[in-house]
Amino acid sequence: MEQRSIKRKVCLLGNPAVGKTSLIRKYIFDSFSDKYISTVGTKVSKKDIEIEIKKIDLKLTLTMMVWDILGQSGYRSLHSMFYKGASGALIVCDLTRRETYDSLKIWGDSLTEVTGEIPIVFLGNKKDMSDKYDFDPQSLKSISNNYKTFSFLTSAKSGLNVENAFSRLAQMIVREYLRDHL
Repeated sequence: MEQRSIKRKVCLLGNPAVGKTSLIRKYIFDSFSDKYISTVGTKVSKKDIEIEIKKIDLKLTLTMMVWDILGQSGYRSLHSMFYKGASGALIVCDLTRRETYDSLKIWGDSLTEVTGEIPIVFLGNKKDMSDKYDFDPQSLKSISNNYKTFSFLTSAKSGLNVENAFSRLAQMIVREYLRDHL
């Protein structure tokens, strides 16, 4: 079986306090904290994923460099600088705050203005707080349909769909790589 390694930059985007840092912490370290820590600038975390593609006898190691990018809208000019070179993105809203959902298209459009079409997955985070929802979580499907992609309802606290969301994005990135390199 042939072995290859690729490294790809992934952006994690969304308004402040939607749970971006908590999602990364859950995915990479399997830990969670209720303490809110504002991300200043960007924080980069690394995760290696092994993917076997049996049809072509290939074992691929995808190193995802996940850029947790500050959510404050006053830094839009910085955001576009952080987007350069990205091969994928997770765009997150907080199910308990409608305005974070309303911002998803702004995040998606500002990203694709810089990167062109890249794999994107939309996340509605804080699924564990269903008694506090501020909008219908099913509406997340309409935005993901507009971008011809996937969406997941996640909980960084319980871990619900966190692995699934990152795995789906990894599969999309690998599919793009295979299309361009085979």
